[in-house]
Amino acid sequence: MSAWEPVIGLEIHAQLKTRTKMFCRCPVGYGAGENTQTCPVCLGFPGALPVMNRRAIEWTIKLGLALECQIAGQAVFARKNYFYPDLPKGYQISQYDLPSCINGKMLLPSAEGDHMIGIVRAHLEEDAAKTVHVGGRTGRIGGAESSLVDYNRGGTPLVEIVTAPDLRSADEAKRFLQLLRQTIVELGISDAEMEKGTLRVDANVSVRPVGSDELRTRTEIKNMNSFNFIARGIDAEVERQIGVWESGGEVEQQTYDFDAATGALTARRSKEEADDYRYFPEPDLVPVEPPAELVDALRAALPESPAARIRRIEPALDLERATVLVTGGLDKLWDDSVAAGAGEVAAANVIANALVGAGVDPAAVSPRELARLVEARERIPRTAFDEAVAELGDPAFSADPYLAQEAVSDTSELEPIIQRILDENPGQVAAYRGGKEGLLGFFVGQVMKETQGKANPRVVSDLVRGKLNV
Repeated sequence: MSAWEPVIGLEIHAQLKTRTKMFCRCPVGYGAGENTQTCPVCLGFPGALPVMNRRAIEWTIKLGLALECQIAGQAVFARKNYFYPDLPKGYQISQYDLPSCINGKMLLPSAEGDHMIGIVRAHLEEDAAKTVHVGGRTGRIGGAESSLVDYNRGGTPLVEIVTAPDLRSADEAKRFLQLLRQTIVELGISDAEMEKGTLRVDANVSVRPVGSDELRTRTEIKNMNSFNFIARGIDAEVERQIGVWESGGEVEQQTYDFDAATGALTARRSKEEADDYRYFPEPDLVPVEPPAELVDALRAALPESPAARIRRIEPALDLERATVLVTGGLDKLWDDSVAAGAGEVAAANVIANALVGAGVDPAAVSPRELARLVEARERIPRTAFDEAVAELGDPAFSADPYLAQEAVSDTSELEPIIQRILDENPGQVAAYRGGKEGLLGFFVGQVMKETQGKANPRVVSDLVRGKLNV
């Protein structure tokens, strides 16, 4: 049996959060009543002419620069012809052979070293409308009783980012997408929320024998709405393709839906090629020729990239913690709290776990007060610490009332309580001494309950362990 390696490329669509649509002045927004944000231009009425959104063009260039792309001196919009109910004109205005941004790359830090992922292109286009399939089990076209179209989304500025087939696992694809999403969000050009459809991802997947450089027939997986589902869908398709090749079959170039509930892949249609769309230049729009001074100004304003920040803070933590902080937009608070006196690893753990778990906006937290809490977390009761973390987003928050609740660490006060609990639970004591050391948590929990959470759990754990090991 051959060893196989996946070959994965991604097509990422990010809606730009401009005030108006790409070629008309209808507002862009999420959640408005169906078909209430439309006009003759985005509905494709005869004679209605498009006018380019300057902000969308600037933001596309900004993203291209962040992805180290070459910015085209001249980009041309084209008509991408296909028929579907969500496309009222019968074509989509997009960029084809002369896109705004080409030949870029993005660094993906990993435990094995830095992996450079090629960016083939980043181009600007108008989004299609939204088709809602009614009936059936999954809400998709297969098995649906009818379909409705909401044209509000039609014409929204959309950037499509196409990667080279440089990704080699589902996990790598997931980590790349998380890093790319954070890049997009930090540039301020899109909310990039998959659950709202402002970030959508298609995966092109093939497999080949390990050591080969061939590119075999690929398939496309669509309709995945979370990073975890994308990874699961890729894994499922890799497994399917390996089975096809090893059974002597041939993989067909098709588009698949992935059902996260069942793990099933369903073929929908043959995957199209560029020739199928009959591209030709949009006759109603002039070429885009960005001034050099605009490109230079956008480049100068770029922030430090998420990948660079991961590598910068990794030595103080580790790769996993650094990645969680950066891709979660938490590393600025971590930087500031460490500068205010918090321990590096302790601050990372509190921010990534307790703070996120409490749903607190990191931008609203005072780094100084957070640092005080982090440093005192072992000395105050757990209940007090949890309450303090939940209130950290309050502009008037002070750690003082919580720091005043010093946890009980006096062994003379704790030992009688511990002894009584051990005496009341002889069966668990015997089980622990018989090898079930996980029962230590039971005894610590009983002491914390008895002291109403005011005991220092580390001191309690040491005392209980000492008595049980006698």
